[in-house]
This record gives sequence, C-alpha cells and structure tokens, in this order.
Amino acid sequence: MGSAFSNINTANGVIENASELGSVPDAVVAEARFFRAFDYFMLVQTFGGVPLDLGAGELKFNNNPSRSSVRNTVPEVYTRSIFPDLEKAVADLPVNPRVTGGVTKTLARLYLAKAYLTYGWWLENPDNIPTYPDAPRTDPNGKNTQWYFQQAYDVATAAIENPGPFGLMDTYYDVNVATNDRNKELLLYADHTETSEFYNASSLTWSNGGAPENFAGWMMTWNYTNLRSGTTPNWSSTTNNISSVQREADQALGRPWTRMAPTIGAITNTFADKINDSRYDGTFTTVYRGNWPKGGVNEAVLYNANGLPVSPGDAILTFLDEQPSTAITYPSGAGKSNIGAGELPGRSDFVIGPNDISRVVYPGLWKLGPYRTDNGTGLGQPNAASTRPFNIAKFSELYFIAAEAAVKGATGSMSARELINVIRARAGKWRWDNNGNQAKVEDNSAALVAATPATIDIDYILAERSREYYGEGYRWYDLTRTQRWEDLASTYRIAGNNYGDHTAQTVNRNIQPYHYLRPIPQVQLDAMDLTPAEKAAYQNPGY
Repeated sequence: MGSAFSNINTANGVIENASELGSVPDAVVAEARFFRAFDYFMLVQTFGGVPLDLGAGELKFNNNPSRSSVRNTVPEVYTRSIFPDLEKAVADLPVNPRVTGGVTKTLARLYLAKAYLTYGWWLENPDNIPTYPDAPRTDPNGKNTQWYFQQAYDVATAAIENPGPFGLMDTYYDVNVATNDRNKELLLYADHTETSEFYNASSLTWSNGGAPENFAGWMMTWNYTNLRSGTTPNWSSTTNNISSVQREADQALGRPWTRMAPTIGAITNTFADKINDSRYDGTFTTVYRGNWPKGGVNEAVLYNANGLPVSPGDAILTFLDEQPSTAITYPSGAGKSNIGAGELPGRSDFVIGPNDISRVVYPGLWKLGPYRTDNGTGLGQPNAASTRPFNIAKFSELYFIAAEAAVKGATGSMSARELINVIRARAGKWRWDNNGNQAKVEDNSAALVAATPATIDIDYILAERSREYYGEGYRWYDLTRTQRWEDLASTYRIAGNNYGDHTAQTVNRNIQPYHYLRPIPQVQLDAMDLTPAEKAAYQNPGY
C-alpha cells in the first residue's frame, strides 16, 4: 500500500506539472495516467475505498508529509480516478510502445475493460457482500450494471480487433518458456536482468525474498533436493546415497521455499485433461531429472526405484498424470527416496499419484521457474531471485474479459463460447512435451473446442482462467470480483506435512463476507496521526 501511494503521488506530479513544463509529451502524461489508474485499481479491489487526497487535494501532487487520511468510497475511486485516467490513456497512448516494455493503447484498453467489468460486478453485488467505506451500490454517473458490462465487452473486443504489435503466441508453452520471455503476448511486465545487479534491483547470487526481487517462483517450489538415489542397486548403505536432483537455476527447478502447494482438486479437476490440453504440462514440473554431475558428484550411474539404474537426465521422480490401476507401493515414512515416494513394477523412477500429493511433496510451478544463461556446466545461481521478467498483463486476458462480460449480458460479434474457444484452441496446440523432455507436435484444438459446453457460465470461465493463469496471482481477484470465493474455494483436499503421508484430508475454510476485503496494513495505520478510535474506524470491518 505504501509503495502504491508513493507511485500515485509521483504520477500526480507528472500529470499536474506537465503543461507548465511544456516539454512533456502527451504520451508520457498518458503513461502516468495509466499507472495512477493501475495502482488505484489494485488498491480498490484489495481494500475497498481508498483516499484520493494524499494531503494536497484530490489527485493533487503532495510535496509535504501528511499524516492524515480520509478514505473515498469505491464509486468515487472508480468514477473520479480510474475510469477518467484509463479513458484518457486509451486516447493518448501510442499503439507501439515508446520504449521496450512500455505501456500502450492495447494495455490501457485491457485495464479499462477489466475495470468496467469489475465495477459492474460491484454494482450488481449478487451475494450482498459488504463494502467499506459504506456506500450505496449506485453509480454517480447514473449508469447501470449492464452499461458497464457492455463497455467491458466493447473495449476488450476493440483491443482484440486492433492489437497493434501484440497477439496470442502459437502455443501455451511459447508464452511461458523462459527462452521466449518478453514475447508479443505480454502487455506489461516488471523486468529483470542477469547482466547488471543495479538494473536487476537485486543480487545475482543471493536473495532474501523481498521487493523488488522476483522470487514468486520459489513459493510453490518444494524441497526436491531431499530426493536420494543409491550408489549400489541394493542401497546397502545410507551413507552412500546421493542427492540426485540438486538445486539448480533451471526453469524446472530453482530455489525451494515450500510455502504453497497445489490442492489435489487443482491437479485432478482443474487440469483434468492432461492429454489434449497443453496447459498442465506448460504450468507444472512433474518430472524431476537427475543432475548430480553438475554438483560435482562423479557417478556415471545411480540406482533408483526397484534398484534400477538411472543416468544423468533420467527421471528420478515422476508425479503421475493419473492414478494408476496398479497400486503404488509406498514406504512407511520417507523410504529409499527420502521423500516418501512410491514404486511401480519395472519403473526406475519413483512415483507419486495425483491423489497422493501432500503439503511437502507436489508438482512444482514450472512456468515461473528461473532461467540463466551463465550457468555454464554447473548448477548456476539457484539462490538468487529470478532474473526473468515478472509478467503482469497478457493479451490473452482480453478474450476472458469479453467472454465474462458476454455471460453477464453484453452482446457483440463473438459469443462467450467463441471467445473462450480461441483460448482453448490454442491450448490444444503442442510443440514440446515439457515433462517428457521431447518434441511433441500435435494439434488437439478440435477436441478441446468440441468439449467446450454449449452454454458458458461464470464458473466455467473461472476454471478456464485458472488453467490459463495458475500461479500468476489472478485467482483471489477473480473469485472476489465474481463473488464465487466461498462457493468454489471453501474446501480443498491434500495430505499433510510429513514425508510418506499420502492420506488426503478435507480442509474446510471459514470464508466470511468481510474477507472479500483485505485488512489495511498495520504499518499504514501506525503512520497516520489519528486517534485509536479514528484508526479503528479507518480499518476494514472484521479486522
């Protein structure tokens, strides 16, 4: 929150003083308007109404410290700031970016369409979710929910029809493979580099996991380095067991933090089709391959599941796509693999079924994994934050926004099903089997399109969004916007925290209406010169 308001104030200064300076191009002012709207849009979705006056007047540049604050309502933030700024940005921004990675007309249209869509939901408020500060669910400009849904559709489809230099990549793999970063599907990203610590904004060898470092990929990376293989077929001595998958600055691996895990439902339901749909393969690391020589271990062959030999590059552990008909033989506890993985007859790789993942052993998040070109023949710098760009906005989301608006009653040249099928058709195209580590040229678009329901509803769009953007930070905003959070995420299944635990438990989450807004951070409250009663009134209810 603190960084957002600092950025907003900087944008206020650019917008307010540009005309006096006379040398600031309209496109640069439009960039400032975009980022001011971007920050306010993120704030209002997260916290509800937030202040438009930072101490010098509404949307005015403030150059004196201010320790007071008054929150505006949600409708005021949208209609006085977000919509006018984005509408002006769409009008004034260029089709092609002023600088590499700079903001454009297409990007502004994406966020304008998304803001219209989100505000339309807020006005409708189907589940009676409270807002704060309290405000009637009416639009100050006299527009109704359908007007905003139609605007969302119209702006999104205008961007699709007039994409400028942007567009969909041919395959989902091409969107996310690190060698193809900064591709034409990416409308906005926070850039990083391995060539300069100054411009990377963090060390190239070590990270403590703080902003502005890019460490998002660590969060769902489990400690695969605990995997062990034997130096003899019968594993005669545990002292001769080897860490066969060592920590490496590779997209499939990276630094393990084990902070988050996919649920069993995400693996088995969200990504149910792992044959035709390439997005499961393009999202998760499901095969962990031996890399011990890169760590200086001089063993040409190790012995793995069933005492069978494995060579560098072979699969040491596989998370199976489906639960096999033959029961997996799991150990009691950590077992030979040291992480509780099981065995199937004739296989040299340890295995774990999709119903058997736990909070400590699960498929990793391949799409956000690190990538370095300076690893040489070794493990590189896996303890550094990622030097890849952190992707923020993608061209593909325009199709989802337009489809969601269509479900909410907007009309136009393409139906919700037709829009979603553009994305699904692309998901059916393969050029590489990521976890098979081999070329796979297949086009399963027809099968995926045919499997799309005749009538699209909000839950189907949310499931498609999850398949497309899993792990990228969209989900909470999607569920709170559509008010489907409690219905879709109040229970989940996963096994526990111990190696060898494969017994899934059902976990219930007590999602309350007030959780749809997050609490104002304590550091923000502490920085304000308000009485305890005023601070309590400033905080969102329930916290």
